[in-house]
Amino acid sequence: MSVTLHITEATGRTWKTEIRPGKRWTIGRAKENDIVLNDRRVSRRHAFIEMSGMDFRLIDGSIEDGQLVRSVNHVFVNGSMQLDHTLSEGDVIVIGESSIQFKITPDVKNTRDLSSIDRPSQVGIEKPKTISFDDSPLGHTQVAVSVNELMGRRSSASVDTAVATPEEIKDLRRKAKILELIYEMSRTLGNVLELDELFTRATDLIFRGTPADRVVALLAGDTGELEQVATRVRDDSIQKLTANLAVSRTITNKVITERIAILSQDAKTDEQFHGAESIVSQGVRSTICAPLITQSGVHGVLYADRLDPFAAFRPDHLDMISAVAAQAAITVETVKAHDRLAREEVARANYSRFMPEYVVQQLLENPDSFRLGGANQTITVLFADIRGFTGISENANPERVVALLNQYFSAMSQIIFDHGGTLDKYIGDGLMALFGAPTATPADSVNALMTAVAMQRKVRELNPILVSQGYGEIAVGIGLHTGEATVGYIGSEQRSEYTAIGDTVNLASRLESNTAGGQILISEATARAAGHIFPLTARPPLTVKNRRQPVDVFEVNWS
Repeated sequence: MSVTLHITEATGRTWKTEIRPGKRWTIGRAKENDIVLNDRRVSRRHAFIEMSGMDFRLIDGSIEDGQLVRSVNHVFVNGSMQLDHTLSEGDVIVIGESSIQFKITPDVKNTRDLSSIDRPSQVGIEKPKTISFDDSPLGHTQVAVSVNELMGRRSSASVDTAVATPEEIKDLRRKAKILELIYEMSRTLGNVLELDELFTRATDLIFRGTPADRVVALLAGDTGELEQVATRVRDDSIQKLTANLAVSRTITNKVITERIAILSQDAKTDEQFHGAESIVSQGVRSTICAPLITQSGVHGVLYADRLDPFAAFRPDHLDMISAVAAQAAITVETVKAHDRLAREEVARANYSRFMPEYVVQQLLENPDSFRLGGANQTITVLFADIRGFTGISENANPERVVALLNQYFSAMSQIIFDHGGTLDKYIGDGLMALFGAPTATPADSVNALMTAVAMQRKVRELNPILVSQGYGEIAVGIGLHTGEATVGYIGSEQRSEYTAIGDTVNLASRLESNTAGGQILISEATARAAGHIFPLTARPPLTVKNRRQPVDVFEVNWS
């Protein structure tokens, strides 16, 4: 057998290459790849194909220093993101804005050379064979062309005397036009990454291949309800006639539920329109509705209708619109996947500045794991502040002050993340961190206390470096308290931030404000929750606003 890749690049250039076992076939933007894609969304070394047994495996990424490094924009096969996929005949690979179709051609043995036949007696007329195109999920949408038709003869005629009738020639031309449009569709729609452009191109193809007066695209929303996303008419002169035309919910529901394409040649008599009398009353004569369906589900429908009372769609029009819908469905799934990945990249970039990686991953996989607007939960709050920083900033230029803070905050933030904390905010030369938000664990108080000790030890390591850079030594005071607080997105519709509010936050801040440089003060609640993992020294109780009883305070002996 021979294995070929049929490639359509983002620029519209199409070409193909044969791949053989025995080597690794690399795909990417760099010129040293076996398959070079001129595409800005493709990584320099994006993916590779290698043979495993009798299978061709497509693997996302490249081998760097013996390690597999995944690509940035991922690899999609038949609309689904894949990291390691065994390729099958007809698989469509999408990398960036380029598409690659995997084709397997079996070896043909004992093939007769028909060109040597000069008399009908030398070969009999074989039974016509049917070639089916578009092996789509719909199952019944096929374009059938017999060998006899392609050779231009009727099955009942001899080899020498067969002559195609005008009707057969017309039928062949019609089928050739459909094949031409299907090829153009696969070449153009595969490079589209915007839904508006997708449906513009899809409706253009439908208008060219069918007599549709109107085409409507409907996509399934988050609730599963169909939402009209695009409507186009063939001629502006009928714009007013179609302005108030509805789409038959009866037909679309049947298409979505049964996952089939439907052709109605006469809405007045077709029992499929039972319950859709409003469509008939508006003058719609004939309709076609095809699902946008992939292996992952139904994404919506393409709906076309005719207003001419004396004309109707034919079955070959159903084939054409179903083929467009099948290709459009793959593109819709790809666009949705790209959009989702883009949103996740932005969210990951934003969240990663304040939360450890495992918490970011949890939020992306389960966005409902925390409630917007705030929820009450038990957390440990940490405040830290550089003592005497005002004097430092008064004696140094702003650029050096900023450089000092960046160096300090970078080190402190990493310690917070390493212990599972969430960086709430920077406050001048201070910071606030949460432990137990967005997800609470039994170890939150222990992690918070370990963070505070690690921060003080890190400051001790930083000071010689700061002195060598011309700064003075710095000292940090830290306060911790454990209790219930309201945690969530708080603010306005224009700007909000993920934070915690309440008495627990206020008390942690008050403890920090009473520390000296190098000191860690914690409340009795934190000491009890953390289990006295470090030696503690009791300090005089602290009188706090809005509390009747003084608060018991302990100093952590960390050095």
